[in-house]
Amino acid sequence: MSDQHDPAPYDALLLLSFGGPEGPDDVVPFLENVTRGRGIPKERLKEVGQHYFLFGGVSPINDQNRALLAALREDFAQAGLDLPVYWGNRNWAPYLTDTLREMITDGRRHIAVLTTSAYASYSGCRQYRENLADALSELEAEGLPLPRVDKLRHYFNHPGFVGPMVEGVLASLDELDPSVRSGAHLAFTTHSIPDSAADSSGPAAEHGAGGAYVKQHLDVARVIVDAVRERTGEDHPWRLVYQSRSGAPHIPWLEPDICDHLEELHGAGAPAAVMVPIGFVSDHMEVLYDLDTEATAKAAELGLPVRRSATVGADPRFAAAVRELVLERAARERGVRAERCALGALGASHDLCPIGCCPARADRPAAAGADSPYA
Repeated sequence: MSDQHDPAPYDALLLLSFGGPEGPDDVVPFLENVTRGRGIPKERLKEVGQHYFLFGGVSPINDQNRALLAALREDFAQAGLDLPVYWGNRNWAPYLTDTLREMITDGRRHIAVLTTSAYASYSGCRQYRENLADALSELEAEGLPLPRVDKLRHYFNHPGFVGPMVEGVLASLDELDPSVRSGAHLAFTTHSIPDSAADSSGPAAEHGAGGAYVKQHLDVARVIVDAVRERTGEDHPWRLVYQSRSGAPHIPWLEPDICDHLEELHGAGAPAAVMVPIGFVSDHMEVLYDLDTEATAKAAELGLPVRRSATVGADPRFAAAVRELVLERAARERGVRAERCALGALGASHDLCPIGCCPARADRPAAAGADSPYA
């Protein structure tokens, strides 16, 4: 095996995702997992779960992950990369702890971890690391030999993640009537989070207004806008907007909301808009409901032509990007220089989350970082 295609020291890849219900009876138990420790009454969870019930109680995220799992395995096999790929979730089956137990039983001892979140934030990075630490603690209590787990770097600006999104915007623009296409606005959308979580996202040196979370999204949006301009000759107005707010009304969250933004565009005379979900890896519930259902209905009410561009999902270019991320990190672990692909102005992200990166309100152990209790 050539050094460029050597995954050592890694003996497996773990696809780590959020998870979602796969039937009506799963919805409330799933939401109980998501909100554990917050004391939210079951009746309130039933209300929150209405979005899922509109889709038969099934979140698309698990099928999306199955598709990505298959794409990764196919890409690895075609590239001659002998690295098994496993899948575990934070909040629903297959649960992370069960998957790690299976990996240990299979003899896996040094695991690369890909999370289905591309950006820095507590909920998008550190919380995954906390879940890894929780699972390792449970397995340690069972007397199992613990593997080393290394989370792959943030891939928000990797060409294999950005490229498919550019193609999605171009396809959506082509779907618009030619009379409104050239003046269409691009609404880059991502999950809203509390202002305080955004301001403290990323390494401590990047904390401040919006923190790394907002900076990273803005950088990707600029890359996509530039690519669209190069391909079409059109300079489309754009803005970063937010969706899927779930917090208490008195706590400031990132704004504007996508529906408010569509109203603003209509009021300003914009001829059309393309919603670009750059903050999401796949078409899970936040995309299907908040964009395809709620925001699209708002646009129809306003009489504003709108399209929603595709997420990356299981695109072969993304699968190839994951392979590159694994091999890049493997080489660096062996002390070998490796190319680190990244578009935009921010460059490739850190491999190891430093102390103080995306801090939580309560101090909890987190694996796969400089502060990990599991070396």
